[in-house]
Amino acid sequence: MAAPAVPWIGSRISLISKSEIRYEGTLYTINAAESTVALENVRSFGTEGRRKDGQQILPSAEVYQYIIFRGADIKDLAVLDSQAPAPPAQAPPGYPPPPPQQQQQQPQQPRPPAWSTPNPNLTAAKPAPVAQGIPGQQQQQQQ
Repeated sequence: MAAPAVPWIGSRISLISKSEIRYEGTLYTINAAESTVALENVRSFGTEGRRKDGQQILPSAEVYQYIIFRGADIKDLAVLDSQAPAPPAQAPPGYPPPPPQQQQQQPQQPRPPAWSTPNPNLTAAKPAPVAQGIPGQQQQQQQ
């Protein structure tokens, strides 16, 4: 039996460690067996004055590709921007269920594959008529 999908994967997360340092990143995975949470594209915002005693940690401009946090080291975790789909609307008893919502997608122009041959209708254009005669005077050519 497959493990249930975590609906917050891909969501923006704010995590405060037990050492009072706040991190923000995208939820990459949760490993229940190892009690870990992995974030990707993570920034550290330091302690932001949360430490009542001891040295404050300054924010860092560095973006870490991944950080894995042990569950025991996490003080608080909050979802900032959820990428999870909204739960389906429930119809009141006696009413039919609402129609499924369709995503609006902008039509995309078909792109030919890189190996395709050129369209002969586009490449076989007639040459433009060439004016002959003295510059400044145009003579009409008959076709």
